Amino acid sequence: MGRIVRVTKEFTFEAAHALDGYVGKCMDIHGHSYELKITVKGTVIDEPADVKCGMVIDFKDLKAVVKNDVYELFDHRLILREDSRFKGIEENDTRVRYVPYQPTCENLLLEIVDILNSKLPENIQLHMVTLRETATSYAEWHQDDN
Repeated sequence: MGRIVRVTKEFTFEAAHALDGYVGKCMDIHGHSYELKITVKGTVIDEPADVKCGMVIDFKDLKAVVKNDVYELFDHRLILREDSRFKGIEENDTRVRYVPYQPTCENLLLEIVDILNSKLPENIQLHMVTLRETATSYAEWHQDDN
């Protein structure tokens, strides 16, 4: 039986949001430089004929999932709740995305987790995902908790 290894890749993206109904600075449109950290686990490939021998997953494959399926929805986007008081701003900005949830760090993280779980190869298990919104604030998702 192969040995299990955890592999982590980190990413960054820029996004803005507003928290409708919230009382405080975050109620208005503002942006963040998000840091996304993804840890997966799996068995190290031990087949010498496999070009990925010695790997759990090729880092470029994980990067491709994030680039194609996460960045498209989040990077350089203004993310607003579907019933946002800013509804209509998209007439002047094509990078607006409306979502059916309050676009908090926690909810953005959960959507990213769902995307990753649907796109990763069957033999790769999502272990942990961290989304850092500021230098001192972040949300974490752990497979063991779910």
